[in-house]
Amino acid sequence: MLLSPGIAVIELTAVIMGKPNTIYPVLLWDEHEAVLVDTGYPGQADLIGAELEKYALPSSGLSRIILSHQDIDHIGSLPVLVQRSEGKIAVMSSPFEKPYIEGNLRLLRITPEAIEQAVNSLPANVSDQWKQAFRHSLEHPPSSPVHETLEDGQELLICGGIVVIATPGHTPGHLSLYHRASKTLIAADALTVNDGGELCGPDPVTTLDPELARHSLTKLLDYEITTVVCYHGGLYQGNVRQNLLKLAQSEEN
Repeated sequence: MLLSPGIAVIELTAVIMGKPNTIYPVLLWDEHEAVLVDTGYPGQADLIGAELEKYALPSSGLSRIILSHQDIDHIGSLPVLVQRSEGKIAVMSSPFEKPYIEGNLRLLRITPEAIEQAVNSLPANVSDQWKQAFRHSLEHPPSSPVHETLEDGQELLICGGIVVIATPGHTPGHLSLYHRASKTLIAADALTVNDGGELCGPDPVTTLDPELARHSLTKLLDYEITTVVCYHGGLYQGNVRQNLLKLAQSEEN
């Protein structure tokens, strides 16, 4: 879905634990560069490729992939996209998340206990072979080299301006991005949109440090935001500042 010239939201749906789950990576581009923010689940590279073909990207294709953080639903199709680019894509993340994305450290959320719980939560009609494949995917998550790290407040002077905002809490090195040209916040998992279309804080169930994640929301008040893209829940275009202020104030009390 095209938001404005040079920015589009990609809608990807996968069946996870027997239920459909939709996520929303973001594509940014200008006449020289094309940047993808997060890469969906494993196995979604073809879907992402088909979405990229809808837009008038530079002939060189994707030049950068920014990972907001280390979770599997964000790094899932990264290795395939990088391999298909034949070395043309620069992968970027925060310094903290880098060794996890590269596979040098175990993903924080994928503990042995979490793997057992996930496997045991599969529907009863799932075959043993599928269960084994699912377990293997959790025990051996996708990984890829990270070529450049991003710092809080850094601005990439491409694609209408991309400002890096460190929003730790969901994971310690979680990043959100502000697209200056469209006044869009790419919130990743720092915010969510619920089933009623309301802008909400980070999901406490999947957030490693909920208190820190909620505190990170105060940083977003520094930006003039008219649109928010949440990785879970999608687009929000209501009174963003009023809602952010309400969420931030509720965490201070």
